[in-house]
Amino acid sequence: MTNRLLPDDPEALLRLGRELLAAQSFSTLLGARLDVFRPGYAELSVPLGPQLLQQYGHAHGGVTSYLADNSMSFAGGSLLGPAVATAEFKINYLRPAVGERMVATATVVNAGSRLAVVRCEIGTSDARERTTLCALAQGTIITVAGGEVLVEG
Repeated sequence: MTNRLLPDDPEALLRLGRELLAAQSFSTLLGARLDVFRPGYAELSVPLGPQLLQQYGHAHGGVTSYLADNSMSFAGGSLLGPAVATAEFKINYLRPAVGERMVATATVVNAGSRLAVVRCEIGTSDARERTTLCALAQGTIITVAGGEVLVEG
């Protein structure tokens, strides 16, 4: 199932996703990047600079939660349409997030016309591109009635 409001062309879809991400001030503040975006799947990443670490030297849990929330919204929105919101999500922190970059991969498990259930893995990567799983999340993404997507351009 794909949404008629979104482009069919993979490059156009990724370009639109990046425009939507750039329109989110908080995502820009964190330096978030949309690396992969296709129907039912999204991959977001954030560089782990010192400003995103907590007092023990690993990523703050809020950064992990942000990545889960936003990557699941993008994955769900790829099937539901661009005007979506997170209805709820649960996250399990498995280990401290230490590395150069945090990466979240979100996959739609099931989607209807108004909501999608999405599963997400959040990990860190180092200079050698080795990844370590740090958290798991699952959430529900819903369409926003009368939602207007605001993108400059």
